[in-house]
Amino acid sequence: MRSIDEQGYHFEEWLTPAQIAKDVQQVADQISADYKDKEPLFVIVLNGAFVFAADLIRGLDKDIRCEETFIRVSSYYGMQTTGQLQFIVPLQQVVENRDVIIVEDIVDTGLTIHQLKAHLRGLGASSVRVTTMLFKPNKLEYDDAKPDYIGREVTDEFVIGCGLDFDGFRRNLDAIYKVKE
Repeated sequence: MRSIDEQGYHFEEWLTPAQIAKDVQQVADQISADYKDKEPLFVIVLNGAFVFAADLIRGLDKDIRCEETFIRVSSYYGMQTTGQLQFIVPLQQVVENRDVIIVEDIVDTGLTIHQLKAHLRGLGASSVRVTTMLFKPNKLEYDDAKPDYIGREVTDEFVIGCGLDFDGFRRNLDAIYKVKE
């Protein structure tokens, strides 16, 4: 089992690259089936979701016509939530009359998803669904933020790798590591 140290914490490999690839492909297969006759727009939430999004989109059925765009939002000031989304990199794509799929790396409380879904609906999206690599159902505070497509449910452990970071670092890891107490 591989392990790494970061900022005084010890992390052990939890999901291997092969396990992650299997989870991502299952999500890609579900989306391919649901969108076989549609042209979804993937709204990828930066920074963390870019790794998951790249693997997911490459895993879609090759007959799926889709577009991708990026957005970067924050609901934190320092280490405290403000309760409101701040658009750091705003949406550049028209979503009116589009089937939108928000791509996240991890969903826990659901605050970001809750507010982002409302924002996209307000811009006229025909439908808004959510996919995430990891989901913490025990932390969810907004029912409408439950993802439609989930790679894997997790408990409340702190995880890094495959786009998930520790103060901006370790997104490049090919596996997902969880902190060991």
